[in-house]
Amino acid sequence: MFDRRHDARIRATAFAWLSEQVAKYGDVLPRSLLAKGFTLDDVRIPLVGPQGIFKPKVLQKVPLSITTVQTGPYDDAFGPDGLLQYRYRGTDPTHVDNQGLRFALENRLPLIYFYGLVPGKYLAMWPVFVVGDNPGRLVFSIAADDAAQLELSKDISLPLSNLRDNSETARRTYITAAVRVRLHQRAFRERVLDAYKHQCAFCRLRHDELLDAAHIIPDAEPGGEPLISNGLSLCALHHAAFDRYFIGVRPDFVIEIRKDLMQERDGPTLLHAIQGLNQTRILLPRKHSDQPAKKSLEIRYERFRKAASG
Repeated sequence: MFDRRHDARIRATAFAWLSEQVAKYGDVLPRSLLAKGFTLDDVRIPLVGPQGIFKPKVLQKVPLSITTVQTGPYDDAFGPDGLLQYRYRGTDPTHVDNQGLRFALENRLPLIYFYGLVPGKYLAMWPVFVVGDNPGRLVFSIAADDAAQLELSKDISLPLSNLRDNSETARRTYITAAVRVRLHQRAFRERVLDAYKHQCAFCRLRHDELLDAAHIIPDAEPGGEPLISNGLSLCALHHAAFDRYFIGVRPDFVIEIRKDLMQERDGPTLLHAIQGLNQTRILLPRKHSDQPAKKSLEIRYERFRKAASG
């Protein structure tokens, strides 16, 4: 018999533990940490395993987490309704893992969703709920929700009600859309920084906390896809200077500083961090396909020239 109280206690502890890790390390967590997990009643409970649908031994029927490992910028299979389409384990709808997610759907049990940004690094989102099942397409529909709406604690069981009102559906649709944007932003950042070996392409600064993924063509424009070849790993200072056309990058990967800035006399930051970059070559990823696209650099450099002449 399914013990809701036991199940709720484990999920509540897992969610609280994840909150602590995010507060400590940020929202991108290493797989090694998630595989080690937490301890409850002297039992170690990992949050991920070899399979995408993962149920630790201490749980009876329902998985604790689902994981997606990505290889491209937009291959996370969001459906036309905006919900995540999570594939079955294999092709048998009656596989125990698929049955576990179906049980989660029927009993409205929350899960954790781990989104693989780059090998060994995951963005964690919780709670997420299975809200649909399509055996014909071998997919479950997954929606994110607000943890404040969960009504879950270590001492009480989850609500049994299956009633869903319009406000719940609207809230989950909105939150899932926000999650999708967040996934793409974090994926772009991690993949760009990984390609540049976690260094600023201009000054070689290596502190992740001070690095951004800068778009060459802004993401709101045609050609602004979240591809590594449309990104540069830049420290916060150089990202701001690049965005405001203080700094340009020629299609041959050479940096140019705006002429009026080259004539200014200020302090050491301007002298060394900006003017000193003039006519130097940017750091490039080893993989040729990850290097800045020449066409994107041509468009961006032409905008830099117009801004400099204006």
